[in-house]
Amino acid sequence: MTDHPRIPLAGVLGHPVAHSRSPALHGYWLRRYGLQGFYIPMDVAPLDLAEAVRTLPKLGFVGVNVTIPHKEPILQIADIVTDRAALIGAANTLIFRKDGKIHADNTDGMGFIANLRQHAPNWHPPAGPAAVLGAGGAARAVVAALLEAGVPEIRLSNRTRPRAEALRSDFGAKVVVQDWVQSGAMMEDCATVVNTTSLGMVGKPPLQVPMDALSAGTLVTDLVYTPLQTQFLIEAAARGCVTVDGLGMLLHQAAPGFERWFGQRPDVDEATRQAVLSA
Repeated sequence: MTDHPRIPLAGVLGHPVAHSRSPALHGYWLRRYGLQGFYIPMDVAPLDLAEAVRTLPKLGFVGVNVTIPHKEPILQIADIVTDRAALIGAANTLIFRKDGKIHADNTDGMGFIANLRQHAPNWHPPAGPAAVLGAGGAARAVVAALLEAGVPEIRLSNRTRPRAEALRSDFGAKVVVQDWVQSGAMMEDCATVVNTTSLGMVGKPPLQVPMDALSAGTLVTDLVYTPLQTQFLIEAAARGCVTVDGLGMLLHQAAPGFERWFGQRPDVDEATRQAVLSA
């Protein structure tokens, strides 16, 4: 007989998941704070998702992150869904409660805003409209966060307009949909510009959007972080814009889950960035 406490386990569910930087991030934090625990990448096919999630607590898991393609269907499996996860229509963080219930939350928007606050401290959301490229799950989190931060108008453009219209119908009149061919022009007079698409990522097509309408001083950020400096950010910086890469959003969105699972609020600092970049 032993009375050793159970070592907490956490991880990330995706399909595929080998590319995820989350294990390097959480592993670094566990070592940094001298905590017991493990964080494991798990490739789970969509058809196996429900069975896998319900089995994990029995194996000692205290929670998991959820990534593509499971962020939307996980809401049908969870017992408790936060208001922000319901509004966004996706969850990225699960907590397996002691009463057996599965709690689903979405921390992407919080991570997005925290990244901008950290690396562009003079950013003032109410200063003008925001232009958002893309209308997927990440865009929904970004739009919700921008509206909450006080952005007066969001100009939204997506390669397929119906998806953008669906987002506008969920978030209201402050969201104005523009055709994709107008995505460059809609940046005029914007205080904030965000690329939420995967365009420009390593292995993906380039993001080909005219940037002539950008004004110097505009905050421009890209959720893509491979490469860290995308062509979108390079061009924006050349026009005098303030640019913020997407890695910080990954780091900040991870912090609330880590705290709930392992009992320590981690610092998101330069050492954390370097640990993930060098992994």
